[in-house]
Amino acid sequence: MTSLRIGIILGSTRQGRVSPQVGNWVKEIADARGDATYEIVDIAEFRLPFFGEGTGQEPGLAAWANKLSSLDGFVFIVAEYNHSITGALKNALDSARNEWNHKAAGIVSYGSTGGARAAEHLRGILGELLVADVRAHPTFSLFADFENFQTFKPAELHVEKINAMLDEVIAWSGALKTLR
Repeated sequence: MTSLRIGIILGSTRQGRVSPQVGNWVKEIADARGDATYEIVDIAEFRLPFFGEGTGQEPGLAAWANKLSSLDGFVFIVAEYNHSITGALKNALDSARNEWNHKAAGIVSYGSTGGARAAEHLRGILGELLVADVRAHPTFSLFADFENFQTFKPAELHVEKINAMLDEVIAWSGALKTLR
């Protein structure tokens, strides 16, 4: 089997976001494993129109669909905004359909309660898109894992949790690849 390709999707697009810090840290851990090809996928770079608006021919939509099609699985870096996922992430999820199907995903969340409420909302959406989300779910507290709520400073204990999540994403991504 060819090496699996796993996209680490940054789920926030706002100015001052910390998702790139979290995503890059996860990618460093993932790359050291050598069990797949991991890449950061920043939804901000695709400039997706709001779902249902525009012509449907915007270049970002085709690029987004192509990127998702090239991946075997995902790790979502999820910020909790108002007890849910960001509007940008919801829009990105809605802006594709079949490209998500029969793939696996892990969720890494952060917020005042570790982003748990956002992760639970995301799980329901992923189920509708035929994405199998894995059980292991690393969470980060804005109070304990970020300095001044802006600088990501995770405790060492989180590395084990990230690896457990990645173990599951790799196993499920490989199994689901047989369905595509």
